[in-house]
Amino acid sequence: MKKFNFRKVLDGLTASSPGSGSSSASNSGGAGSGSVHPGGTAGVLREEIQESLTSEYFQICKTVRHGFPYQPTALAFDPVQKILAIGTRTGAIRILGRPGVDCYCQHESGAAVLQLQFLINEGALVSASSDDTLHLWNLRQKRPAILHSLKFNRERITYCHLPFQSKWLYVGTERGNTHIVNIESFILSGYVIMWNKAIELSTKTHPGPVVHLSDSPRDEGKLLIGYENGTVVFWDLKSKRAELRVYYDEAIHSIDWHHEGKQFMCSHSDGSLTLWNLKSPSRPFQTTVPHGKSQREGRKSESCKPILKVEYKTCRNSEPFIIFSGGLSYDKACRRPSLTIMHGKAITVLEMDHPIVEFLTLCETPYPNECQEPYAVAVLLEKDLILVDLTQTNFPIFENPYPMDIHESPVTCTAYFADCPPDLILVLYSIGVKHKKQGYSNKEWPVSGGAWNLGAQTYPEIIITGHADGSIKFWDASAMTLQMLYKLKTSKVFEKQKVGDGKQTCEIVEEDPFAVQMIYWCPESRIFCVSGVSAYVIIYKFSRQEITTEIVSLEVRLQCDVEDIITPEPETSPPFPDLSSQLPSSRSLSGSTNTVSSEGVTKDSIPCLSVKTRPVRMPPGYQADLVIQLVWVDGEPPQQITSLSISSAYGIVAFGNCTGLVVVDFIQKTVLLSMGTIDLYRSSDLYQRQPRSPRKNKQFIAGLTELNDSPVPLELERCKSPTSGLATRTPEAAPGFYRNEMPAVRQRNQVHHLPVKGSRKLSLPTDLKADLDHVNGHCTSPTSQSCSSGKRLSSADVSKVNRWGPGRPPFRKAQSAACMEISLPVTTEEARENSYNRSRSSSISSIDKDSKEAVTALYFMESFARKNDSTVSPCLFVGTSLGMVLLISLNLPSSDEQRFTEPVMVLPSGTFLSLKGAVLTFSCMDRTGSLMQPPYEVWRDPNNTDENEKTWKRKLVMNYSTSPQETGDHQYTIICSEKQAKVFSLPSQTCLYVHNITETSFILQAEVVGMCNSACLACFCANGHIMIMSLPSLRPMLDANYLPLTDMRIARTFCFTNEGQALYLVSPTEIQRLTYSQEMCDNIQDMLGDLFTPIETPEAQNRGFLKGLFGGSGQTFDREELFGEATAGKASRSLAQHIPGPGSIEGVKGAAGGVMGELTRARIALDERGQRLGELEEKTAGMMTSAEAFSKHAHELMLKYKDKKWYQF
Repeated sequence: MKKFNFRKVLDGLTASSPGSGSSSASNSGGAGSGSVHPGGTAGVLREEIQESLTSEYFQICKTVRHGFPYQPTALAFDPVQKILAIGTRTGAIRILGRPGVDCYCQHESGAAVLQLQFLINEGALVSASSDDTLHLWNLRQKRPAILHSLKFNRERITYCHLPFQSKWLYVGTERGNTHIVNIESFILSGYVIMWNKAIELSTKTHPGPVVHLSDSPRDEGKLLIGYENGTVVFWDLKSKRAELRVYYDEAIHSIDWHHEGKQFMCSHSDGSLTLWNLKSPSRPFQTTVPHGKSQREGRKSESCKPILKVEYKTCRNSEPFIIFSGGLSYDKACRRPSLTIMHGKAITVLEMDHPIVEFLTLCETPYPNECQEPYAVAVLLEKDLILVDLTQTNFPIFENPYPMDIHESPVTCTAYFADCPPDLILVLYSIGVKHKKQGYSNKEWPVSGGAWNLGAQTYPEIIITGHADGSIKFWDASAMTLQMLYKLKTSKVFEKQKVGDGKQTCEIVEEDPFAVQMIYWCPESRIFCVSGVSAYVIIYKFSRQEITTEIVSLEVRLQCDVEDIITPEPETSPPFPDLSSQLPSSRSLSGSTNTVSSEGVTKDSIPCLSVKTRPVRMPPGYQADLVIQLVWVDGEPPQQITSLSISSAYGIVAFGNCTGLVVVDFIQKTVLLSMGTIDLYRSSDLYQRQPRSPRKNKQFIAGLTELNDSPVPLELERCKSPTSGLATRTPEAAPGFYRNEMPAVRQRNQVHHLPVKGSRKLSLPTDLKADLDHVNGHCTSPTSQSCSSGKRLSSADVSKVNRWGPGRPPFRKAQSAACMEISLPVTTEEARENSYNRSRSSSISSIDKDSKEAVTALYFMESFARKNDSTVSPCLFVGTSLGMVLLISLNLPSSDEQRFTEPVMVLPSGTFLSLKGAVLTFSCMDRTGSLMQPPYEVWRDPNNTDENEKTWKRKLVMNYSTSPQETGDHQYTIICSEKQAKVFSLPSQTCLYVHNITETSFILQAEVVGMCNSACLACFCANGHIMIMSLPSLRPMLDANYLPLTDMRIARTFCFTNEGQALYLVSPTEIQRLTYSQEMCDNIQDMLGDLFTPIETPEAQNRGFLKGLFGGSGQTFDREELFGEATAGKASRSLAQHIPGPGSIEGVKGAAGGVMGELTRARIALDERGQRLGELEEKTAGMMTSAEAFSKHAHELMLKYKDKKWYQF
């Protein structure tokens, strides 16, 4: 275990000895190096912190995938094992059993899955893909693997059929031929049914592709072949000829047998069903158009839409079921996709919400020649999976135990909480179960195969998903499962949007105005906060009681259009003014009085959505406590929120966007701070701003602006930013309350601040990240800086943040408008190299137009707000898109009683820290290296009427030591940005470690997480790398190329959590969970479910003597003799190529990951040896049989010619 030393400069050392910063400038390290920064030559205090995490603790591994398979194409069911398989267009296969048994596997080629066939009760699955390849999957291991593959080279696969308890697979092709494959060896047989042999010689046209293959339930030696053009051939496999042929005018889509094998039913493209009898194949025995209009006798029925599939299932005690999809009349264009169930004379049409991809009837018996007794229908839709109960007359659906409705509304954001309070899951479930849908079948879910246990890691996990319709879902994600606990609808807070009243909202988002953009949850206090795409924030409190109350709302005016800023020199700038002279008004918290806007009038001070003003009934669960909305400013809609944080201990919520920062006291329902980002730097110039003359140096003609090219002072240009707000203060009663007021007459630069019409697309946490076209290997983040090799900070670098001082934000002057689009301000030194080589007008235009400084990260913590602080106090860390970190001090009342009445003072502390790129996350560690959690308030029911609750006081958990001797200056702050991570010592503000994480890309998601009783920094990069760094030394523990960023959905939903887990939305309908913990990777086999369980195959029914005598052929059909190499010969090598799969190797690897690895490996070796011995025994028996036959024939030949003379030959 390696030890690392912290060397920190005593307070005041840097200020008293400015030369000491350059003394260590020669100390440098390579990119990505984490090294101790020597802060000075004297007064060094050493603290030893032992880091327990090493690289052996980390490994990337996918664990489980939840949700509905994206773009499904195929469906299969094993009636004995009772497991279900779904194939997709992306080459994925999901295999489902009982809850907890959920397996995902993927074809390496990524080709679409055309068809799936289970080897019933054999623990194997055959898949046919669109690249004309057959694959055999082994399901007897927890992670299925391919055993064999067979690639067709000259023909395209259209249909496959595997008879029950057969090892020969029939494969139909696009050319109309039928091939036969041995499942055991996956080698093509020499037996081929050519299309020209199947049809009559007089036929002049090609029959089309094979659309159906099935053997007769009555005689296994007869094969029914259906062709697309309406031809059906009943082929005798032994005699190799067509026994009968059936012709119909309409194209065939599917065929199904009656279990007696005397009749079969076809579905056609004209919406008709034809029933054929083998005794009279010249014409259909019966023709019906179920949804066609009835016609007079002798006239053909009206054509309908094609019936894509039909299934004909019989029952012992009732009429048979005829189930089909499609076939609706053409005049009912608005009808939804439907499944029709015909049972006797009753016809039931089940309308579906999505198009039907495939359906299967689940029957009691796997034998095709027995009465089927159907009990359910599995219907695979484009975006859902439903099972219909056939045993009840109203055909209810089964309640789906799988999380197939994640995408009920598109997922817009996610949050993941591991090892959360254990009572939360039970509480949320007890509330959510009351709102579940009713009307489900009272029977259990019929897909009940496989086996599953809890496994070793059983800590509670919760996943939260936000959706485009404003709904939020809480999921129980414990023990590799996913079950919905509770659903919250944020749209109920607002008035419904009428058709004619959505004009003001549609200018921001064309649709989905309630879409959830960010969520913040404190599990301990049960405070929940959500921000939406329409620039609103809702704070929810959890209660077990139902209440009816009015919703409190605040409207905040946040603007950023400052023109000329007159800022005094830093030397003459006084310190932060006394708050007694700056007390803003507590009235008009929205900033100004709302004005009603009509057509042609500039919208101002109106919110995007209307909060309900009448009393609202709120059921038990999360109840809206406060709604905060940003309002329009002079015709410009409010910018979308880019950061959000809430503190239950402080009773404060903070959020920001590219305009500025808002801090609200949700206990007193008051706005504490509403300020442009640039204002946070200059704590003393809020009185110095003056509006520009309405007509000064400004022309706006046809979208063009003529700018003044006169020299502009560098100091003014550095301070100028469109993110600044024109704020003034009025001295009134409430200290710390800020209010933004605008002059009655104001002219604005319309080129620089054109009204922004946002789209409904949800962006990254900052809207400055817009270009991700070349994320692999290129530095494309708009907030990125020029990439340079990482180095250990010198004291000169550390002191930069202090040289800027109040009123001097560290902006780099833009070089040109084009340059500004790809590089935002970083340091003053780089700007001075080329700033004077460009025109002043282009520089000003670039800054005004592009360099808005967004608030990208917020964090509440007890920390040191200023450099000379000796004790910790409530603070708000603010990170911006330009890499700046600002500390805001929160002055809270000392007692609980005063907290509800006395105001909270919020003031910038003047402390600045800087990093490369937009700031993503914060965290703090104490002097021992332990991760500090933000303080929180213990939950209590706000609506509880018990007497004991009335006297209950707020109980706060601070998670830190208040002793100055223990805390002192031994708090370490971890800050991560798009480009680098830094560890600062507070209050000395010394940078101890710096790690340049990436040079060619940028970080999309970063989080400080707990793992193995320690902490680490987890990052997900735009080039697909997942990186883990130890804390506090920032040593790289893991750098794995996991997943290239191919979709902004991944960037928006990727999130890390404690215990080495993470997740992201891998497709619009699926959540992929992964782990970066070596321990969990080792135990993953024990946590997954078993797909195959040993079950005896049901015995076939006794047919009886008479039925066996008259019901069909009593001869046994030996497929091995007919299709084997000895009789049929070898197939052409150019026709198909056999590819051995890695299944057995993968099986050993998977089993070796568990405790019984060696035994599993030995068992597999014994099984393979036994299989080889069995094959040898079979071959020996075959050779003996051949020898006996040869001896017999030789003896007969000898007897025949024994007594003949030589001349008789």
